[in-house]
Amino acid sequence: MSQQPVLLPYADPEFLTDPFPLYRQLRDEGPVRRAVIAGGLEVWLVTRYEDALAALSDPRLSSDIRDASDSRLMQQLPATERESFLRTMLRADPPDHTRLRRLVSKAFTARRVAELRPRVQAITDRLLDAIVPTGRADLVKDFALPLPVTVISELLGVPTADRHDFQRWTDDMIRRGSEPPDPAVVDTAWRHMRSYLTELLQTKRDRPGNDLLSALIVARDEEQRLDEDELVAMTFLLLVAGYITTVNLIGGGITALLTHPDQLTSLRDDPALLPDAIEEFLRYDGPVNPGIARFTREDVEIAGVTIPRGATVVVASAIADRDPARFTDPDRLDITRQDNAHLAFGHGIHYCLGAPLARLEGQVAIGTVLRRLPGLTLAVPPSELRWRPSGLRGPEHLPVTFTPGRP
Repeated sequence: MSQQPVLLPYADPEFLTDPFPLYRQLRDEGPVRRAVIAGGLEVWLVTRYEDALAALSDPRLSSDIRDASDSRLMQQLPATERESFLRTMLRADPPDHTRLRRLVSKAFTARRVAELRPRVQAITDRLLDAIVPTGRADLVKDFALPLPVTVISELLGVPTADRHDFQRWTDDMIRRGSEPPDPAVVDTAWRHMRSYLTELLQTKRDRPGNDLLSALIVARDEEQRLDEDELVAMTFLLLVAGYITTVNLIGGGITALLTHPDQLTSLRDDPALLPDAIEEFLRYDGPVNPGIARFTREDVEIAGVTIPRGATVVVASAIADRDPARFTDPDRLDITRQDNAHLAFGHGIHYCLGAPLARLEGQVAIGTVLRRLPGLTLAVPPSELRWRPSGLRGPEHLPVTFTPGRP
């Protein structure tokens, strides 16, 4: 294994369009690689499936960013917000993680999510009603973005008039590129978001409804299972995690189909393949890229490589999900693929709580697009698509044309 860290070139449009040749090279060179990612942070990449699977369940690898020795990770957050917004189940280890996750898990069971299908379908149809007559659209801005924003906002009880602001603040906070984020922009967004969430929660206290936020407030105020910072942080996490990755799943899945005409034809001919297709989109080019951050509590050996205490480990699910030792012909998109145990939603106690909802939204969105937009094709060459310069991968825009019709 090379002792020099490899630079992941987030400023290179060619890399953003297709990072997988470099990922394949890194995996072939060694199971654990030092790398420099956005913001100049040095990490240890775990690149092979078997090691990644084990790492995601290893208690020596913490989810708490405070276990990291690189202080720049914490410094990227405004000082006044570090503690409160780190107090989410995403950044917690047991026993706090167990307690926090239990509070919201009932809202995301397979049964509860299945009950949301008619509403998800109605939102999808309403968005497409405005698109169908035009013959052209940006399927990210006009469709993939507003759909999950609307779904998670309704689930949580966020008023319609507030959704645009929350989306803008979120984009300012999570946008990453080859350079560190502008601290002033991030600080302003964090402050606006915290102020908004505090006011929203007070409104729910005064006028509770049949929504998840009202239920969380009961847990805070009556049962004392959440403190105030945890309540605000949980709300923020559910809003952000509840939409941005699903935007990328929908946009990335449609892009994958449009750049693989044989798979598009197969799915149009047999819509029953849609559940398997969603799993393949997640494996082939999932919404989290290159992977999931962890922090070593002690020196940890993975695949014969000793990673020092306090190091940042990226369990590179995007690289591991194309490991030929686990998946046959892994660089080929195959919507009929079986035994597709990808790591796009993670593994172990931090397995994505919203996975059933993301799958449902992906199936409804992509299936309805294929049914209602005949002749769907990219309006630009694939090389001209712009991809998010961050750890959350997806097309920023998806210009398409299709045969116009009636709403």
